[in-house]
Parts: sequence; structure tokens; C-alpha cells
Amino acid sequence: QCQLNGVWRNDQDSLMEISVLRDNGDFQGQYLTRVTLAGGCAQISPLRGVQQQLGEEGWPTFAFTVRWDKFSNATTAFVGQCFVDAGGKETLSTTWLLREAVGSLEEDWKATR
Repeated sequence: QCQLNGVWRNDQDSLMEISVLRDNGDFQGQYLTRVTLAGGCAQISPLRGVQQQLGEEGWPTFAFTVRWDKFSNATTAFVGQCFVDAGGKETLSTTWLLREAVGSLEEDWKATR
């Protein structure tokens, strides 16, 4: 079974640490991104999420948000599932949407990646 708590590294060399995983599936932690919208240095941003609670078997789905408020006026929502291969290696497979703030409704079309 996958355990979300701990430190995870993605393909872009960013780090995510889930430090609190509650019995009800709520979790929190921090995200250290190596990729920034402004092209600056890496920054730590808070994350909060929820994991689907399964029995002792199965690979849980989860969702979390990251607030990039230290260096950008944007928020990213991630959804995914945790998998374990035959060798016991845990992998998180996710999809994300990033939303930047824009100044008007007319600019809405360019706000989501």
C-alpha cells in the first residue's frame, strides 16, 4: 500500500514533503519547486490535500493544492494516484492545473495552464 507521507521528487527535480497525514485522509506539507513562473530561485510553498481512504489493499487517489504566494500570484491543483511496482517502489502519477491571477475577465483565457 502506498504511504503519501514523506519526501517525493518529480521529473523537474522539485521536492514535495507531506509531513502530516491524518487518519481522515487530510494532509499538509510543503512544495519546493525548481521551476518558477518568474524564473527566480527555488521557493518553498505550502500544500494541503486529501487522500481517498481505502482499506488495507489498493492504491489511493489524492488531490492537493499548492499556493505559490511567496513568488507568484498563482495556485496549482494536483490530482493523482499512488502506485507500487513489483519491487516495492512507490510512484505518484499526477495531473495538474495552474491558475494565475489576471486583471480582467477578458484576460481569463490565458490564466490557466
